[in-house]
Amino acid sequence: MNMALFPDVVVNHETIPSAAIAAEAQNHSAPKDKPGIAWRKAAQALAIRALLLQEARARALEAEPEELAPGRVETEDEALIRALLDAALTIAPVTEEVIRTEWAKGPDRYRSSPLWDVSHILCACDPRDDAERAMASARAEAVLARLGGDAKGFALAARESDCGSKAAGGHLGQLGPGDTVPEFEAALRTLEEGKITPTPVLSRHGWHIIRLNATAPGQVLPYETVRPKIAQALEKAAWARASRDFIETLAKGAQITGASLAPI
Repeated sequence: MNMALFPDVVVNHETIPSAAIAAEAQNHSAPKDKPGIAWRKAAQALAIRALLLQEARARALEAEPEELAPGRVETEDEALIRALLDAALTIAPVTEEVIRTEWAKGPDRYRSSPLWDVSHILCACDPRDDAERAMASARAEAVLARLGGDAKGFALAARESDCGSKAAGGHLGQLGPGDTVPEFEAALRTLEEGKITPTPVLSRHGWHIIRLNATAPGQVLPYETVRPKIAQALEKAAWARASRDFIETLAKGAQITGASLAPI
């Protein structure tokens, strides 16, 4: 990225250099052919950060870093921003009526996890090795071609699997969300009972041919079970709205060049 094409950001006479914005841009997604989007997101994030830190210092707040996780402690700037938001934002408690209203919009949204009874054939490889990946792909395609979409011969074909499950005809048993790699789970969610994946699925283990033997959809959970989750989600949404409103108020009274706080 040519930083000369992108200006420094200035927030109330405080300059955020383009080098800092370029470093921050690595943390923001954008299409490969549109690096300017990542830059604008980074410039916006740093401008907001500067606004909040300026306000915290104007209020003479003190930073008291907290441990976020084992080995992960807030920076002083993070602690200062947290202290500011704690002092500036007033979030009304979420009432029982509001929680029930949200739940009533669609009780079937709150379900226990589904279960999938699954079998697979694995053609193992290191997907980072182009040659190895290509060879395993060709092998998986050949196995799939022999099956011809007929799931009945799956157990026989599974004898060629590189997974220990081949001794059980490729049967993996019942799986739930998070029990397997994301690519495998994503494929499961698109399959109908008794069907196999139309093309092999690549994961960090290699190429999978997957058969969904049966599925048990999650059951609708009672209100009392999901109430804490709904309340937490509503509280987070309220906090996010209050934060946006507070930042907009600060921005209206600030002088900002080189960045826009409008949604990107």
